[in-house]
Amino acid sequence: MHPREFISKALPWSPEAESSVLGALMLDGGAWDSVGDILTAEEFFDVRNGRIFTAIGGLISACKPADIVTVFDQLQASGTGEGVDLLMLNQMAQYVPSASNLRRYAEIVSERALMRNLVLAADEVKNIAGDTSVPVLGRLDKAQGVLQALQLKKARHMPTVIADTIVGLLDRVERLADGSAMPGIPTGISSLDQLLGGGFKPGKQVIIAARPSVGKSSLAEQLCINLARAGHPAAMFSQEMGKEELADRAAANIGRIALDRLLSGQLEQYEWSRLTEAIEIMRNLPLHFDDQPALTLSDISAKARMLKRQHGIKLIVVDYLQLCAAGKATDSRHHQIEELSRGLKNLARQLDITIVTLSQLNREVEKRPSGRPILSDLKESGAIEEDADVVILLSRYSTNPQGPSVVACDVPKNRQGRVGELALSFEGTYQHWQESSVLLQAKKMGSSRLYTNEA
Repeated sequence: MHPREFISKALPWSPEAESSVLGALMLDGGAWDSVGDILTAEEFFDVRNGRIFTAIGGLISACKPADIVTVFDQLQASGTGEGVDLLMLNQMAQYVPSASNLRRYAEIVSERALMRNLVLAADEVKNIAGDTSVPVLGRLDKAQGVLQALQLKKARHMPTVIADTIVGLLDRVERLADGSAMPGIPTGISSLDQLLGGGFKPGKQVIIAARPSVGKSSLAEQLCINLARAGHPAAMFSQEMGKEELADRAAANIGRIALDRLLSGQLEQYEWSRLTEAIEIMRNLPLHFDDQPALTLSDISAKARMLKRQHGIKLIVVDYLQLCAAGKATDSRHHQIEELSRGLKNLARQLDITIVTLSQLNREVEKRPSGRPILSDLKESGAIEEDADVVILLSRYSTNPQGPSVVACDVPKNRQGRVGELALSFEGTYQHWQESSVLLQAKKMGSSRLYTNEA
């Protein structure tokens, strides 16, 4: 029996939530990114609402505005506008209690759909249990199958046999071998690319961790600049610095202009021309900055989906994990960080992008004679280490007031590549990072072996 053959009072649904979702989307089409991952047209109880949702999705996918008039026109053009008129659409837009609660309204619609399916499944199980023509173990097996089918219906992916998975494997490897495909997006630091197996990989979460003032934010921005200059759209979500500060650092980096003189406006004559050139380069970079403080996982997800849909983003940096706000203030900080870490990992896989998450290290590293961090130094939650595909740990190796400093870069975890160490050269004057030829003599965990920037 189809769910809608029941009278509306017999099955759970929320006309208010359904109308609020559709009304909010017609008021702000950009909000689609906050519900597109959790809601489908089939989950609306009122079939008219499902058709409206489909029309809105079609307009947004085509980068067209989705408002009352355009949605009505889309329904008429597709022949799915039966029972829907402008008055109905206008009432939906007028009804929305709060557009900021859109995701919760969508969750209510999805939850009610699951509850309806559960009611129908229970009714079917009841009929199976009363079918005395089938042995009791057979009835149990059929009843389990009904409930398992309900779980699979909510699953986003189905397991596949390896024969289907390897389709195209040989072709992909051949394209990598002849150079027509790239194994990853180059970071602009060749030794790091070698460790990462070619650079940043889509669907992966990379953790860059350090103690305060070592330069993790600066390095992350350098990576964004490197990718953007190579034509790969990148974004940096900074909760510490404003967009203007990030732009200042980018100008110093690209133009090779002393940051302190840039901030004071006391530039040398040659630096003015460099600033002009840097600004012209920055105008055309596919580089996006966001400085909203206290980001929640929902905030990051919505922004990331918008950037992916509109700009084809390849890399997002979140600076930094411990500054993010929790979805549930009542949870312990450990569980909050765990939720954020795993949410970002899932988001990277869903959008097929690389997410670089910056993190603080705890004070244990300062008690170690070598000063070199290890995985257990990651602050507040073991989930950070567990969820990461790659972990990069930074520590000061040597400082030079008159020139570049050397920063040790340890890669102790790498799911799809090698672990190792390399040295980075950091020019704080220009906020510029590059490889260093320095050999790192490390005394880490009692070892005296040499760490080099060679593969």
